[in-house]
Amino acid sequence: MESTTANERIELLSDKIKDLLDPYVADDAKLAQKGMMLYRQGMVKQLQVWNEQITATVQDVTPCYVKLNFYDFRLNECSCPGGGMCRHQMAVFFAAYAKVGSVADWLTEWREPTKEKDALSMLGLQRAKDLIKSSGVIKPDYDKWVYSFEVSFDSILNSKKYSSPFIIPELYGIYERRVKASAPVEQEWRFLYELVAIVVSFKKLARLTENAGYSEDAVKRSYLHLFHNLIDDADDLVMKIGVQSLPFDFDEFIMKLRDEAFDLLTVCTGLEHERVYLYRLLWTELFKKKTWREREISNITARLKELKEWENDLPLHIAEIHLNFLLQEDEAALGLIRPMNAKEIVPYMLYWIDLLSLAKAWKRAGALVDLLLGKINGYLDAVGAYHTSSAFTRSAIKSITPYITETGRVDVYERALLSTLPYSYYSYENMLFERGLYDKWGELQAFMGWKYYDLPKDKLKVIEKENPEVLLGMLHQTALQEINQKNRGSYKLAVRHLKKLRTLYKKLKRQDDWQYFIDSLIEKTKRLRAFHEECKRSKLIED
Repeated sequence: MESTTANERIELLSDKIKDLLDPYVADDAKLAQKGMMLYRQGMVKQLQVWNEQITATVQDVTPCYVKLNFYDFRLNECSCPGGGMCRHQMAVFFAAYAKVGSVADWLTEWREPTKEKDALSMLGLQRAKDLIKSSGVIKPDYDKWVYSFEVSFDSILNSKKYSSPFIIPELYGIYERRVKASAPVEQEWRFLYELVAIVVSFKKLARLTENAGYSEDAVKRSYLHLFHNLIDDADDLVMKIGVQSLPFDFDEFIMKLRDEAFDLLTVCTGLEHERVYLYRLLWTELFKKKTWREREISNITARLKELKEWENDLPLHIAEIHLNFLLQEDEAALGLIRPMNAKEIVPYMLYWIDLLSLAKAWKRAGALVDLLLGKINGYLDAVGAYHTSSAFTRSAIKSITPYITETGRVDVYERALLSTLPYSYYSYENMLFERGLYDKWGELQAFMGWKYYDLPKDKLKVIEKENPEVLLGMLHQTALQEINQKNRGSYKLAVRHLKKLRTLYKKLKRQDDWQYFIDSLIEKTKRLRAFHEECKRSKLIED
């Protein structure tokens, strides 16, 4: 990082800010405008460009101290009360950028998509009949269909004139209208035509994304929804195609589409989940012949041998596993899953569990559930983020629930909850309580580090009645934690816990045990005068 020049680092920061801010979003546009005003008014003082960051003071209503990190926006700081990117940070960026280029040109370039959108809106006003005149309705011919899609896509979306990712949805909308205007009139052919268009368009859009070098975040914010829309549309179409009577010469088109779909696995390095989802959908619902699926596995094996180091091989492996499940070659599929990295494979396993559950293949699903539970903890550790891990845990529990319900394997449910702690805490806690497993319930609270009075009072009352001994250890632990804080407030809380503990010992007719405990505690804490004073005040011990 330090080997780069200051100018290069500022250019890098410029690119990141362009990705972060969207000229179509009113708040982002105002942010840039306010930052520009502060910069032009000369409010940026003491500007320093370092190896890792830029520092400066901005004279606003009150002076603000700003740090802009070149490599990680999470490390940006501003002493103003606002959160995230603020006008002071933008002002400092503009002051720094003025050292390497024109700030006015930067703003013009950033706002370019807005001008592009205005121009495209005019192009998009072409009526359907005008589009039909320009491209014409094409008779059923697979190769001509594909050629027309590719030519239209290249003429509209691969133009060098448009460079911002935020303009892609506008361009794609124009392309999509042109494609639909040329669809066959016959319903059965129209469905197939639209499905072929989806696969070809998906691949073209994926290649465009990789060739343009857009960041993952920029794609997500600007046009990732286009890929998801294509998948949803494909899902609808394969269902429609599946229930209609098909012309005899459909087979040739389906076979060509089958070969077209293979490229989804290697068309780019990114968009992994989207590519796999579309491929998996087609092979599950449309390409059902056993010989086709067997041949596809051979094609995947051959392609893996040819793979370059920079290519992403995971979609190929997922496809091979999926085809083996479709062929009911479960041992082969499980054998491929076992050595795979948990972070890579676990998210895909839920789909296969759902697939087998839908088919009521409970024995087959059971083997996959066992394998999932062996890997899921490693996946959650790798993910790290609490909310993401919690959401995935809920999805995983939902996927395995039909299997557990059908087979009565409550042990599997408990194992799943144990494997996903702490993210499954509430589900596990409720299960233990409802089944009257109060000892385990108490152990879970200790594992989570909850204090006695943090727990639901209604449940504590039930346990105090049914199995009060469970609460003894919790109260001991909580009281000692408070005592170890060594301040007057914590001593008062500790005494509160100890009084409850005394009540429970009395209820259990174990007064001797209580006396032994309190005598030992007083001896161990003889130097904690304030704690002893609280004990005397509450009459836990005599003066």
